[in-house]
Amino acid sequence: MPVSTAEFRNGLKLEIDGEPYVIVEFQHVKPGKGGAFVRTKMKSLRSGNVIDRTYRSGEKLDTPELEEKKMQYLYAADKDRVFMDTTSYEQIQLNETQLGDSISYLKENMEIKVLYYKSKPINIEIPMFVELAITQTEPGVRGDTASGGSKPATLETGAVIKVPFYLNEGDIVKVDTRTGTFIERVKQ
Repeated sequence: MPVSTAEFRNGLKLEIDGEPYVIVEFQHVKPGKGGAFVRTKMKSLRSGNVIDRTYRSGEKLDTPELEEKKMQYLYAADKDRVFMDTTSYEQIQLNETQLGDSISYLKENMEIKVLYYKSKPINIEIPMFVELAITQTEPGVRGDTASGGSKPATLETGAVIKVPFYLNEGDIVKVDTRTGTFIERVKQ
């Protein structure tokens, strides 16, 4: 289904040269002379590469035929990760390249969405926020407060994020998976 440049928004998926892309950034430009145009920055859903493209205002582009399936993350197998379809129990493997930054927040039994393009799995969509335990960080010192500063902490998935000084190993934290930032401590 064709989409006009007037309908561009962040997160819109487009098909360019037979490849699925998602718009990361766009800007409508109306110069004093000449026609208006749209500058876009798009990320490949397959490879993760980012490209810059410019389109004339009103130009139409195709959207890719994508299918989303709910799946559950099972376990790591070497450099691959194994997922299971929650309805058919079919299992698939995706490699680290296909998973990109999402791999840092994958926790066993986590429900995710797997994106299929032309019947092949190409990418995953993890929840916006995940709750993970801190497995390693410097101990908090008396007098450290929430407004103090931050220190690095390793989470149970291996991701390293900045957390406030008052947090210790074993604490559960809520993390924004889009930016990799600490949101809050989760009450246990």
